[in-house]
Amino acid sequence: MTRVARAEFAVLGAGAIGSILAAHLARAGHSVVVLARGERAHAVERQGLRIKGLVDFSVRLPVITDPAQLAGADTLIVATKTHGTQAALARLRHLELGAALSIQNGVVKDELLAEAFGAERVLGALADTSGELLPSGEVLFTRNVSLPLGELPGGISERARRVAGLIDRAGVRSTAVADIVSREWGKFVVWLGLMSMAVSTRSATWRYLTDADCGWLLVRLVREAVALARAQGIAVTEGTAALPLSALIDVPEPQAIETLRAIGEDMRRRAPEHRMSALQDLEAGRPLEVEETFGYAVRKAEELGLSVPLLEAFRHTVAAIDRTRRL
Repeated sequence: MTRVARAEFAVLGAGAIGSILAAHLARAGHSVVVLARGERAHAVERQGLRIKGLVDFSVRLPVITDPAQLAGADTLIVATKTHGTQAALARLRHLELGAALSIQNGVVKDELLAEAFGAERVLGALADTSGELLPSGEVLFTRNVSLPLGELPGGISERARRVAGLIDRAGVRSTAVADIVSREWGKFVVWLGLMSMAVSTRSATWRYLTDADCGWLLVRLVREAVALARAQGIAVTEGTAALPLSALIDVPEPQAIETLRAIGEDMRRRAPEHRMSALQDLEAGRPLEVEETFGYAVRKAEELGLSVPLLEAFRHTVAAIDRTRRL
């Protein structure tokens, strides 16, 4: 069993993005440990982290299966799926940390980190970075656009600059930003719409983007989610390059639907096989991130007395598809 007193970076999760970050940071000379479990942990112990696609390299690094074997880290990066995050973090409460950030989907992640380690240690973050864990154990690195991070109260701190700078110089594009919460919500509201269409249609991305009825649903889902953010005093900004948020919420509905159609046609030409990771999870029999994303949005709306009928409907729809698919 690996025992590490302290590391510069501890990465929770050895899936695609966790592996990409851990491998790049280790290759750059930083002390990095990966917290993983099951067969994936054993595979990384035996073969190291193997990255291909945008870059091609492999690196060996310590793998920890028992969180009690790690005393602390300068920075904890949470890169697992959202299921069971609260329980996973409970096993890490003993860590002495300088900062903790999560690149998971949704926005509840920041609340869970603050509950586990204290709000003063939490950096907000999101990843416009993509990869796929292949059956071989290799990770295909396909997209390296941006990993913005920043302080939840706003502004750019020296801590945020330092962490973003280390990640960026290691080869995964990152930058410190002053409005990370607005960006996180900007990504979240778009993700809710895309995930709804991907799972319910089970089709390649371009197909539902070019369909008028899917476009109508997606636009209205995004607008409901934006209303939820604004009800909390959060002014959403572009959080990811997946879809242009302003073109979906600040224009007449027919124009927004036409924007989606044009994006879909472009994707049909450039990336006809592209599918949301949620659809890949569904088809592989892996559980979907429902309660930590849709469920969180609906519960928050209930607290605020805000009606979000489409979000509520798709919370149940996606949950039902997920459950019946795995029965």
